[in-house]
Amino acid sequence: MEPLEVVKQYHEQTKHEFNKYARSLGYMDWANQPDPFRRYEGAPLIKLPLLTAEDPPTSPSYDSLYSQETIPTQPLNIHSLSRFFEYSLSITAWKEYGGNRWALRSNPSSGNLHPTEGYLLIGDMAGLSLKPGLYHYAPKEHGLEYRMRETKECLGELLKPFPQETFLVGLSSIHWREAWKYGERAFRYCQHDIGHAIGTLRIAAATLGWRVFVLSGLDDRTVGALLGLNRLDEFEQAEPELPELMCAVFPTPIEQGQSMPLTLDDAAIEKWVQGDWQGKANRLSRDNPIPWEIINEVTKASWKHSTESPAIQVDPPPAIDRIAGATIQEQRAPHSALQIIHQRRSAQAFDGHTSITADQFFTMLERVFPHADLPVSQRPMPWDSIAWNPTIHLALFVHRVDGLAPGMYMFLRNSDSMLKDTFQQSMQEQFVWTIPENCPEPLPLYVLEEGNAQRIATQLSCGQDIAGASAFSMGMIAEFDASLDKHGPWFYKRLFWEAGLLGQVLYLEAEAAGVRSTGIGCFFDDPVHRVLGWYPKTQFQSLYHFTLGGPVDDQRLTTLPPYGEPLG
Repeated sequence: MEPLEVVKQYHEQTKHEFNKYARSLGYMDWANQPDPFRRYEGAPLIKLPLLTAEDPPTSPSYDSLYSQETIPTQPLNIHSLSRFFEYSLSITAWKEYGGNRWALRSNPSSGNLHPTEGYLLIGDMAGLSLKPGLYHYAPKEHGLEYRMRETKECLGELLKPFPQETFLVGLSSIHWREAWKYGERAFRYCQHDIGHAIGTLRIAAATLGWRVFVLSGLDDRTVGALLGLNRLDEFEQAEPELPELMCAVFPTPIEQGQSMPLTLDDAAIEKWVQGDWQGKANRLSRDNPIPWEIINEVTKASWKHSTESPAIQVDPPPAIDRIAGATIQEQRAPHSALQIIHQRRSAQAFDGHTSITADQFFTMLERVFPHADLPVSQRPMPWDSIAWNPTIHLALFVHRVDGLAPGMYMFLRNSDSMLKDTFQQSMQEQFVWTIPENCPEPLPLYVLEEGNAQRIATQLSCGQDIAGASAFSMGMIAEFDASLDKHGPWFYKRLFWEAGLLGQVLYLEAEAAGVRSTGIGCFFDDPVHRVLGWYPKTQFQSLYHFTLGGPVDDQRLTTLPPYGEPLG
């Protein structure tokens, strides 16, 4: 079977009415595992400094991340690097209940299972007490494990096309961490989590005045070689770890007009892999993982074999009219980015009566609108970090937005009129496709059908009340067939990355609006498509659901600081 057919077959097989679960087999309880954190035994650990809110670099305001004002560029040193990992991949709190204790992190995860691992590839930098090479980020210790020693000459050659002080960050996935609980659907959830992590990396960089680009031209073999994941003898007793992506982080301003490559030199990579490696991956569980052949098959089928040489032309950002955001910034109390990032939580339940204002709602839509008509480097943060045009759009179930009628809406993240025609022609004939009177231009928001949508939203999200008791919920709808046919089966993962990145922006927006949100991985795929009018065609597919409203906190839980003392 051709790889594209395997990917599409996997997607069909993992729609929830047919999905198989590992937890239904009574396999295991994650909380009873000895230590779920990946470590490299024998690799030296360098702890990053634990900073308070008053320690430099201090946090800018949250709203400034999205405004036209320039955030001062922070110098690259051990403190700014610590902030970068604190805001992107660190533990933000511990929760405790009934004798069990679990960590919350800056990067959210399906079921709080955290299949995503982070790596740092850095050269010889003044102001850093780090030797050149590859490091694994250890969130439990907020430290860096020195995985591979390399010469500054080799690293200089690898990073030569980039501005001075550029470093790389890599992400990988351990599928088993999701599969024990979610079975076949775990591969999809791992890719959501990569998208969330792209968001946390880009937002963390923004707080420091830095930039981030995903190196989308690299193939998966190269990513695995750079991170040492192909060194199978060092993973002999450990659960497999799969390469996902590398991104370049730019702590110094990029010269206007400069062309930034989204790939790396092959000869420099070959020298890199011959470095001095150290450490052996630890075992995460007592029991052998259940083999899910379908996950192995889709991993192989979606493997990116091709290497392209794309580049981003860095131009000064244009003056984009902030549609509703400016009004919201004037109305609400200022929050620091640190506060919003640290307090982010996944809501477990909503109260069924809290509403948000229309201005707050439109601001959230503005923040997920990438302005696809602009060159990538000129798009708003964080959409300037991924070098492809938007492929994900929002089917909205509006319940409690003051100033907006309840009902079903469609928000297109590309204002191309042809895209609107394609959606309209493929969906239910009775949908009205009118623009709400108070909707700011140029947001492409359309009313499909007015009325109470709480019950249908709940039913479609596996009967979960959080989808109907919220202020609004949504399905993230992918241009599925067209994207895979255009790019190939490897783009399947990127569809989920974009959905996860959307979710990360909405997580923080909810906190800034004084409410809370959560991603919903459990939904009935084809019933969603039937309601909207696509079934049985696969032209558009729902990949991720999300909901936002007034949270009901569980008072039984105890919250503890992340590292034995307040961080931030």
